[in-house]
Order: sequence, then structure tokens, then C-alpha cells
Amino acid sequence: MTRPRTDDAALAATILVLSVGESLLSDGIKGPRGLTALAAAAMSVLLLWRRSHPVAMSALLVVLVVPAGAFLFDASTVLSTFFPVLVLAYSGAAYASRRAGALVLTMLEAATLAVTLLDDSRDAGNVYFPAAVVLLVWLGGRTVQTRARHAAELHETAALAAERREHEAQAAVGEERRRIAREMHDVVAHSISVMVVQAGGARRILAGDPGRAEEAAARIRVAGADALAEMHILLGVLESAPDGTAPPTLDGLEQLVARTRAAGLPVSLEVTGERRSLSPGAELAVYRVVQEALTNAMKHAGSATTLVRFAWGEDALEISVADRGDGGPSPQLAGAGHGLIGMRERLRVYGGEVRTGPRPEGGFEVAAQLPLERATAGVA
Repeated sequence: MTRPRTDDAALAATILVLSVGESLLSDGIKGPRGLTALAAAAMSVLLLWRRSHPVAMSALLVVLVVPAGAFLFDASTVLSTFFPVLVLAYSGAAYASRRAGALVLTMLEAATLAVTLLDDSRDAGNVYFPAAVVLLVWLGGRTVQTRARHAAELHETAALAAERREHEAQAAVGEERRRIAREMHDVVAHSISVMVVQAGGARRILAGDPGRAEEAAARIRVAGADALAEMHILLGVLESAPDGTAPPTLDGLEQLVARTRAAGLPVSLEVTGERRSLSPGAELAVYRVVQEALTNAMKHAGSATTLVRFAWGEDALEISVADRGDGGPSPQLAGAGHGLIGMRERLRVYGGEVRTGPRPEGGFEVAAQLPLERATAGVA
């Protein structure tokens, strides 16, 4: 692809050769042929700056062409001298601003009318036809500018859209990494808490009761296996693992409670109301909320009696994990750590909310509410 400067030079050279040649050979020359050829050459040279300075070049062309048309040549016979007018009319419309382009058109139309009126024939065709051609060429240049501007706007819009998609993709990657970090905390923390409690108990009873110590060691092995299995689920982005392992659901709550009870926390499960089928994501979110709450109870409430309560209503599921505070001081956990943040964010996806804090009668409670309209969406 040639450069615009090279194109302009080739165009100016071509018109220069044509106009100078016609000035030297045409019968319509009224003045000295040398001076006419020089004026034609000067008008052609102006085309070198038709893109960068269309208004100035048009003004200079008017200064040259009107006197030349009056004293040097007959405009109706020396047609090549009309070419610079047409080229600058197009350039003023295509490369100048709207106001500057209108100024170019006005100057060139005035010059064209002046030159044709100086012609000896002065018939209507010779007067108005060149002016009409100048206008049509100018309109063509304006159309080209409009299309070029629209193309540039579309290109910029596409570039902005691509940049926005890139930012959204990066944000999604960051959010996915944060979600995986929360999943890692939720999956591993509970099992590790069970293992820590069992290991501490096994150490204390190892010498006096080897049988119970062996049972504790077996529970530690089971808890570790469970943690590894759930980590496989997590690394599979919660899809079915190659060995068929599926993400936890509400059907696994009784086993979760049983494992926690076996680890030393006196906990029971109470369910009221008619159970509804939730979407897999909602079931996983509820399971993780209960798991995190029990993990916190094991860490901070000691041997406090704990109740996990599910109350199924018409419009919402009420979840409560509360200890009675009879195992030691309850923690002030609101807003602390990834665990409670993860609880809130999981249920917020389905329009739910989580409240945490001390109970008036003593102890600590994690209470959650899950609207069933969104949690059951898409469930047959």
C-alpha cells in the first residue's frame, strides 16, 4: 500500500503534465503560453498539500485561477486547469472539518462561476455545469469522510468492547480464585478441626485405653479421607470427579452432624416443615454454611451443647446453628475470617442472608434465611 504523500505527489505530477501540455498546445490560450504553463504548474503543485491544508490550498488556487481565467486561457477549452479545482473540492470535504469544508466549497464555487462568466461564450451550460460538477465532487468527499468517521467509531467501539471483555474475564478469574480459596477453607477447616480434636483425645487416652485411641485414630483417617475427597471435588470445579464423587448435598447433613458429634461436640439436628428440593448450588451453599458454623463451634465453644435446626416454610428455609454457651465463652465472630464472609456470599447468590452473634440466653448463634423462590429455580 502506497503512502498518502506519494499518492498526492503522483496525482499532482499527472495533472501538472496534462495542464502544462494543454497550455502549450491548446488553441484557447489568450496570454503568453509560458506564463499560462507556469500558472497551470503552480495550480498543480498546490495538490501536494491537499490533505493537510485544504482550506489554504483552495484559497491559493482561487488567487491563481481567477486571474488566469481572465487573462491567460479560455476555461471552456483548457479543461485540465479544472482538475485542481475538482481535487481540492473533494479534499476539502473529505479531510477538513465540516465548517472548513463548507468554506472550501464556497471559495471554489465562487471561483468556478467567476471563471466561467469570464468565458466569451457565457451560455448557461458553460456557467452552471462546472459549478454542479464541483458540488457533486464535494458531496462525494463528504460521504467518504462520513463513512471513514463511522468506521473509526465502530473500530473504537469494538476495541472498547474487547477491552471491557478482557477486564470482565480478568475479574471473573479473580473472583473464581477467591471462591476457590473460600471453598478450600470451608472444605478443609471442618475436617482438620475434627482431626485435631481426635488427635488430642487419642494422645490423652493412648496409655490408659488403647482401644479408644485406635478408634480415634480411625476417625482421624476417615476425616482425612473425607477432606481429600472433597478437595478432589473442589479442584474439579464442583463437577463430578472421575471416581463418581459428587458435591455435598443436604442428604449429607446427618453424616456431617454425626462426624462432628463423634469428634466431641454434643450436637443434634432438628428438622421441621416439609422439605423442598433445592438446586445443587443452593444445597451446596446451605451445606457449607452448616459445616462452617459447626467448625467454628468446635473451635471456640468447646463442649457446648449445639443444635442445628432446619425450619422449612412456605417461602423460605430458616437455618440455625446455636450453642447454649455451657462449654465456655462464645466468640464474637461477626465479620471475622473467610468463613463467615463465605457464608454470607454463598447465600447472597440466592437472595439469602446470614446473621451471627451472641444469644440473649447465652451462647452463640449462626442464623440464616434462604428464600425458596430463587433456591428452587430450575428444579423439576
